[in-house]
Amino acid sequence: MNRRIRRAALACLLLAAATATGCATASTAEPPAGSPSATTPHSSASPAQPPRGDAGAQAGTAAAYRKWGIEPLAAPPAPPATKPAGRAAAGGGVPVISDIPTKEKIVFLTFDDGAEKDPEFVTMMRELKIPFTMFLTDSAIRTDYGYFEQLQRLGDGVHNHTLTHPNLRTLGAAAQKREICGQQEKLRNRYGTMPRLFRPPYGNWDENTRAAAASCGIEAIVLWRESMQITNMQYQRADRKLHPGDIILAHFRGPSELKGATMTEMTANLLRHIRKQGFTVARLEDYL
Repeated sequence: MNRRIRRAALACLLLAAATATGCATASTAEPPAGSPSATTPHSSASPAQPPRGDAGAQAGTAAAYRKWGIEPLAAPPAPPATKPAGRAAAGGGVPVISDIPTKEKIVFLTFDDGAEKDPEFVTMMRELKIPFTMFLTDSAIRTDYGYFEQLQRLGDGVHNHTLTHPNLRTLGAAAQKREICGQQEKLRNRYGTMPRLFRPPYGNWDENTRAAAASCGIEAIVLWRESMQITNMQYQRADRKLHPGDIILAHFRGPSELKGATMTEMTANLLRHIRKQGFTVARLEDYL
């Protein structure tokens, strides 16, 4: 009798061990395709990184805004399926654009020249994930091409602002072409892509500029509606307000040109103006 009891107990122990082993195996095995656990990510999986410009949507970005003393900007809308700008000008020439046709409360940031190379600005843009477009002049950036590569790696566009920053209206057609085409090649060789956009220094251009830009592969000449100074913006419109689709001009400038302020401080002031007026920032290349 005792022998039968011992055998029964041993069988129970073996059955329990087999069951436990089977559960452990099942918990690590890949679930069958189509089952809920096969398509639902594990709760501990890292979330996908938000795209550039998804400002304030993630807790980390909100914390970065607090670090820089700025209220978070709203996330911009998804880029349109069809770009609303870039249409050909009358006669089929290169269009000249100061704003983007949209009803969304978005604006576009652009930074010119490249004389100032503030490392804090790179840190700010990396943490805030604010998209912007660079219009670079070779004579200003040649002392440190790598600085702008850092910004390009963040997803910011590199575009043409001539070789030496001349007033193009004072140059003939051939000289304008050298300035624009020469910078196209410099930027392509240095940053790996041929710029599509061009901004004439001082916003000065003529029909020779448009012809030269077209011959160099430029798709649009980009001007602006507002320009950022140190703490305030200059407006072209009489109402002194941002409008949907406005392109804003700022510069890579340092304390010597900003009365002691840094480029990073100027940019923080710019973002405060944008948020105060209920706007956010989108990527120009998504619309143009």
